[in-house]
Amino acid sequence: MYPKVFKNLITHFSSLPSVGPKMAERLVLFLFKQNQDNLDDFAKNLLSLKDLKFCQKCFNISEDLLCHICQDKQRSPKVICVVEDPLDVISIERTGIYRGLYHILGGTMQSSGKLENNDLKIPQLLNRAKDEEIEEIILATNPTTEGDLTALYLKRKLESLGIKITRLGRGMSTGGDIEYADEITLGSALTNRKEL
Repeated sequence: MYPKVFKNLITHFSSLPSVGPKMAERLVLFLFKQNQDNLDDFAKNLLSLKDLKFCQKCFNISEDLLCHICQDKQRSPKVICVVEDPLDVISIERTGIYRGLYHILGGTMQSSGKLENNDLKIPQLLNRAKDEEIEEIILATNPTTEGDLTALYLKRKLESLGIKITRLGRGMSTGGDIEYADEITLGSALTNRKEL
């Protein structure tokens, strides 16, 4: 029904997370309708992805050996926020509140009981905690079974170093209704309550 190039692009777009065949079809059709300059710019940026690398210190996405956050002298080198992936860094940075450094694990431990995952950057985090003058490590893994398991494992590994270990607070979201909150969220909100 479509030319071969069109079909190939639909297949490539369909392989992306959260993009089904219909959405892929719409994306390819959208690109087909673009002028040549827009297509050339899109293709150039897509090819430039191969020039990016992971920061040697925190494993964020970077154009250099160290990412822009690790190079920023205005940030506190005494606090590390541990996250699962680079998208978490972007979300935290959007708040404009956090001014420390990061460490990206590259995922979480699996709930199957396997505590060691060779792909996770846990050994590098432990080395940073020992070698750098860290005062606090914020465990900002997602509030899932795997995220909690990873945070608990990291806490056990780090607590002997005398570093303050914190976890992101949990509870009711802004604009949320207590009536519609599930028991876990409401329980977390009660546990993590703060004095006014």
